[in-house]
Amino acid sequence: MDVAFIDDDDVLRAANVQALMLAGLTVMPFASAEAALDDLDETFPGVVVSDVRMPRMDGLTLFRHLKCMDADLPVILITGHGDIAMAVDAMREGAYDFLAKPYPMDRLLSAVRHALEKRRLVLENRDLKRRAEQVDDDEPLIGIAPAMARLRQMLRQLADADVDVLVEGETGAGKEVVANALHRWSRRANRPLVAVNCGALPESMIESELFGHEAGAFTGALKKRVGRIEHASGGTLFLDEIEAMSPALQVKLLRVLEAREVTPLGTNEVKRVNLRVVAASKIDLIDLVKKGEFREDLYYRLHVATLRIPPLRERREDVPLLFGHFLTRAAQRFGREPPPLTATVRRHLDGHGWPGNVRELAHYAERVALGLVAEESAAATSDADAATAAPTPLPERVDAFEAAEIRAALAATKGDVQSAVRTLGIPRKTFYDKLRRHGIDQGRYRAEK
Repeated sequence: MDVAFIDDDDVLRAANVQALMLAGLTVMPFASAEAALDDLDETFPGVVVSDVRMPRMDGLTLFRHLKCMDADLPVILITGHGDIAMAVDAMREGAYDFLAKPYPMDRLLSAVRHALEKRRLVLENRDLKRRAEQVDDDEPLIGIAPAMARLRQMLRQLADADVDVLVEGETGAGKEVVANALHRWSRRANRPLVAVNCGALPESMIESELFGHEAGAFTGALKKRVGRIEHASGGTLFLDEIEAMSPALQVKLLRVLEAREVTPLGTNEVKRVNLRVVAASKIDLIDLVKKGEFREDLYYRLHVATLRIPPLRERREDVPLLFGHFLTRAAQRFGREPPPLTATVRRHLDGHGWPGNVRELAHYAERVALGLVAEESAAATSDADAATAAPTPLPERVDAFEAAEIRAALAATKGDVQSAVRTLGIPRKTFYDKLRRHGIDQGRYRAEK
């Protein structure tokens, strides 16, 4: 419901209600303040418009009752010329606006639409705060989407099954969170969780990191080193970005998985290991298998149990919940109160594609907590103004969308060009051409590291 309209004059009430409904608003008409009070409470999602001069309970008394019920409920008062001074006093007390009779209908519509935008933001802020308070920090993979509920259920089922698990999900989707949950909920929780990013280690180092080496095994090996696989014995080995592993290393990993044995470099000694392997990939490994870029036998050895984390764009209902959680956590870390949700932030949450998934959303919440999107909020127009403005030509809308996506990619990657180009999926030269075209200062994002 958008508007509660209160006036004891049947003719005026009917005329205003009809005009509001023709403008696309839903209206509840009331002939008295007492009737309105019986039906309205703090959950009312709309705006109250009330005449001041009414028998028994007048509009000013109604406003004060509503203010006690919910101080953030917008109330617009309709006054005669003799009541303007009283209406101004009411605005000092917190009334949203007043209209002096006779008023043009577009003035009423404008006031109502602006008040509705304010009301929606207030209720969304309350909902964000309520959801953030309900989040269980011990429960991984926050979300109310059915896919997330199924994923959490599968996590519980697999945690103690002690089988190797393959986790598939895009960058920033939460693959490490899944690995941590599998370890924390398993019987191995009191032993180490050892993480290796296969894409971050140089090819010359990863074999030594995984399998360890004896002193003198190669140039620079001055002392014995226990490898990550051996160190994880009794616990869990998390291999992130396993798609980056070289074919030669894939062969050795397959032997570890099949025999649960490891042979450090520079020795023939075979060591038994008791571990669980959780491998993660941001690419569908079966596609790499078909291209001959990933061993088929290793894939099927890992494919015993597979968990897929849906990208954020497939569970948009989780965006407000996650944002509220991250905003509260960021504000606590920065030692400040969580800022209220603005129209600009809400539009970004609703319309952005979140290519960086949960990680990008968390970084955006940090920017909001630090007030770094204030300039964007100041420049933004309200939905009500946009609704009355002339339609924006399609080329301008395409340009605005493109610029917003580039800014979001730069924000998510802290201004790192290589990462931003990869996120956007465009050539580097095209990226720089678009920066110049849209007047985007890449350096501003680097300064926010």
